[in-house]
Formats: sequence, C-alpha cells, structure tokens
Amino acid sequence: MLAGMMMRLLAAHKPAVLAIVILQLLQTTANLLLPTLNAAIIDDGIVLGKTDLILRLGGWMAGIAAVQVAAALSAGYFSANVAMKLGRQLRQELFAKVQSLSSQEVGSFGVPSLVTRATNDVQQIQALAVLVFTMLVAAPAMGIGGIVLALNQDVVLSGIVVAIVPVLVVIMYLIVRRLVPLYREGQVLIDRISRVLREQIIGANVIRAFVRQAHEARRFAVVNRELTRNNLQSALLVAGMLPLIMIVVNLSSVAVVWFGGHRIQAGDMKLGALTAFIAYILQILIAIMMAMYVLMTAPRAAACAERIQAVLDTRPAIADPAISRAGLPHAQRTAGGTVEFRDVTFAYPGAEAPVLDRISFTASPGTFTAIIGSTGSGKSTMLNLLPRFLDATSGEVLIGGHNVKSLPLHFLRNSLSLVPQRAYLFSGTVAENLRIAAPDASDDDLLRALRTAQAEDFVRDLPHGLHTPVSQGGTNFSGGQRQRLCIARALLRDAPVYLFDDSLSALDHATDARLREALTPLTRRSTVIIVAERIATILDAGLILVLDKGRLVAQGTHSELMRTSTVYQEIAASQLALGGRV
Repeated sequence: MLAGMMMRLLAAHKPAVLAIVILQLLQTTANLLLPTLNAAIIDDGIVLGKTDLILRLGGWMAGIAAVQVAAALSAGYFSANVAMKLGRQLRQELFAKVQSLSSQEVGSFGVPSLVTRATNDVQQIQALAVLVFTMLVAAPAMGIGGIVLALNQDVVLSGIVVAIVPVLVVIMYLIVRRLVPLYREGQVLIDRISRVLREQIIGANVIRAFVRQAHEARRFAVVNRELTRNNLQSALLVAGMLPLIMIVVNLSSVAVVWFGGHRIQAGDMKLGALTAFIAYILQILIAIMMAMYVLMTAPRAAACAERIQAVLDTRPAIADPAISRAGLPHAQRTAGGTVEFRDVTFAYPGAEAPVLDRISFTASPGTFTAIIGSTGSGKSTMLNLLPRFLDATSGEVLIGGHNVKSLPLHFLRNSLSLVPQRAYLFSGTVAENLRIAAPDASDDDLLRALRTAQAEDFVRDLPHGLHTPVSQGGTNFSGGQRQRLCIARALLRDAPVYLFDDSLSALDHATDARLREALTPLTRRSTVIIVAERIATILDAGLILVLDKGRLVAQGTHSELMRTSTVYQEIAASQLALGGRV
C-alpha cells in the first residue's frame, strides 16, 4: 500500500524525481572514484616518487570532490522540495475527502483520528520520502559499486564482504519485523490519547463542575502509559540496531586490516589497494546502514499509509448524482422553494427503530412552517435531510418538485440557507464570518442582515464593529450573540428555502418577538422552516408539524392543533399558563 501511494504521488513530480536520481548517481559515482584515485596516488605517486602524477591525480580528486558536494546539495534540495510537496498533496486529498464525508462517516473514524492522520501520519510519510529520495538510489549504487570495485582491488579479501552482508541483513530483518506491529499499534494509541485530550479540553467545565479532575487524570495516565510503553519498545529496538551494526562493521574493519596487512607483507597486495579496499568496505557498510535507516522508517510510514488510504478509499454515502449542473434542465436550475416530504423514513445503520417514520407534509413559500416535539423526536434530523447531510432511508424529499437526490450538491445547498442548532463561528472577524454565506456582500448588506437578526446594535458597539476579531467557535461572544450572528449569516444569502434549527433558544422573549416580526417579509417569497422548543415562538406559524417518537402525529395551525392534537395540547399546557406566553 505504501509503495502504491508513493508511486501515485510521485507521478506528478517525474522531472524532479528524475533529477534526483541523476544527481544521486553522479554523487555516488564521484564517491566511488575517489578511493581508486587515492590508491593510485599512493602506489604510483608516493611510492614511486612521481610528483607530477600526484599533482595531476590530486587535481582530479579535488574536481570530483567539488562535483560530489554540488550533486549532494542539489539532490538534498530537490529531495526535500518533492517530499514537502507530497505531504501537501496528501493533506489536500485528505481535506477534500473529509469535506465530502457525511457526519456518520466522520464519526466512524473520529475527529481526533482524522486530525492525526492529516498531520502526524502525513509527516511520517514525508520523513520516509526524504530518506528515500536521499538514499534509495545512492544506497544500492554505492553498495553494488563498492562490491565491484572491492573485488577489483583484491578478490581474496572480498570474502569478508560476502561474510558480513548476510549477517547485517538478518539483523535488520529481525528488528524491522518486530517494529512493524509496534508502529501500527503506536498510531492507534496516538489516536486514543488525542481523543481523550480533546474530550478533556472541550469538557473542562463539566469535569470541574463534577469535581472529576482526579478521575480524568487517571484516565489520561492509562493511555499515556500505554503510548509510552509502545514508544519505549520501538525506541529500544531502533537504538539496539546501531550498536549491533557497528559491532559487525568494526569487526570487519579489523579483519580487513589484519588479513590485508598479511597480504601486503606477502607481496600479494599493494598498500594503496588496501586503503582503497578499506574505503570500499566502509562504503558498502554505509550503503547497508542507509538502507537500514529507510527500513526503520518504512514500517511506521506503512502503518500511516494504511490509515490515510482507509480515509481516501471511503466512498461517501452522500454523493453527487451523475448529472452535472450544466446538464440540469432549466426548470431544475430555477426550482422554487416548495418543500415536500413523501412518506419519508430515516434510520441510522444498525438502529433497532427508525428516527423518522413515514413523514409526509408540504411547506410552501409564503407560509411559515414550524416543527415542534419532545427532545429526540427527530426534528433536527428532518432538517438535515433537506441539504442531504443525511439521506432518507426510504421515501422522497423534494424541493421545487425535484428529489434532492437528483440535484447536484452544490446547487442544492446553494438553494438553502441554514442556521444550525449549534451556533458556530470561525476565527476571523465578524464581517468574514457573515460573508461565508455571501462572499461579495457589501458592508451595507451585512448591516441590513444584522438589523433583521436583531444584532446590529451590539455589533456597532463592538470596539471595531464589523472588523472585530472572532475567536474560534465564537467563544468571545455570548450564546445569544452567536445565535444572532449565525441568523444574520443565513439571512445574507438570498435563498428560496431558509432552515432554522432551534436557532432562537438563547434569545429572550422580546428579542425573539422582534426577530420573528423582522422575518415576516422573508416568508412572503421563501419557504421558512423552523425547529422550535417554545410554542410562544410558533403561535403565528401557518403550518405546525408535531412530531412524537419519530412520527408526524399532527399538523395544522396553533388553533387547529389545540382542538385536535393531544400531544400538542400537552406541550402547550407545559409552556402556557393562564393564556399567557411563557
């Protein structure tokens, strides 16, 4: 999997990869020539006293060394450049894939795991890419070239090479085989510790409120201890590899000097040839050690590649239909705002009972439609079916007479303007947050939307007005302020359908009343659907849908439902006292 991923990513960088290969071969060739030239200087120059030969060969050595340095620097630059581009490409692919996944699919991976895969896992593959580009060509070329040139210097002494290479290969194989499962387990443990940390940071106030700091500290200590144990085991294996390799290297060097000295004494070998042979032995061992570093990094990168590929291979359950926007009929591209549910059922995979069960209704432009029901009755799920955050298990959801599954997602979602249940703002400024809905909106447009959302006064009172900084999540604003800013953001878009998912819960009654009055012109030209908890918010609605345990048990106006619906009467009785609004 890792090899396939690397080949796919490298396909877009063929010229740079080719340049790296050529530069590494040039660097390795230069490195292999230097010991031979050095041997010639000793045997043919120094021993025979040929000064001109020494100067000439020395000049060649200096030139080759300069080429070697230049090639090494250039290869290092191109290697780092391509490796970082591979990381950027992987992160972009992961980001695009996560954006296409439904909330159910994101939940199956877990948010902390997806963050780890897009950061830590990609960094591991980048680290391997740098090593591969630096060593993958150089190591085999140096090893094979070193063996050939060592044989050229002395065939008998080359038997030492034949003896030590299998020993080094066995050492690396045994260690790498143990590293693979450790690295795979380590990445899972990083996910776990990220998840625990995220929960404890987000739920810090809950932990403090229930005095659970000691319990959470113990829970964190458990996963921290497991990760430490895993990292220690893999670190000890990696640390043990180098001493074992160095023992073999040092013993082989001693053997070369010992047997080489005897061969020089016997007249079977020259002194320069021995120095060259020692250099080639070291180069062979360096090539093996370079391969060792790649093999040490590869198992962790392979585990990371599996995790990244698992995300990239996920097929989104909610995808665009085959038809493109350009191919849409004109009627579809100008679909109206009528919303219709035809016998719609929705159930989560593996659930015992459906969340929504055979829901049918029609919400038309010019009518303010409200959805009310007890907690867990499926109100928000109904709204999530319209922009296809979820897909109906059976039945049809239609906008403007067309099934939402037949419309391209970008067109469908551009036809809707949503205020989510959780009022979320992004880091930036107030203006930047509002322009998420309409990037080309002017400041006057922003103020007009804020005025309708009953947010203009408090935004004008901010130190920098529209340009006041917003912290991540909008935590520097109160809950009511965040809700009104999210409502203003939705109103900034001119859409045929507006969806408010329990978006008025943090507003006081006076602000709620002023906002509903300001929204009245909107309902004349668009379909407005609001999920509400308070009956006082929806008394004037043209159509009220009453949900109970996932079923649509009644629909009509407030006065009609007060006469005909027991469920609605129970809700009203709990919220309305003596005919007054609560």
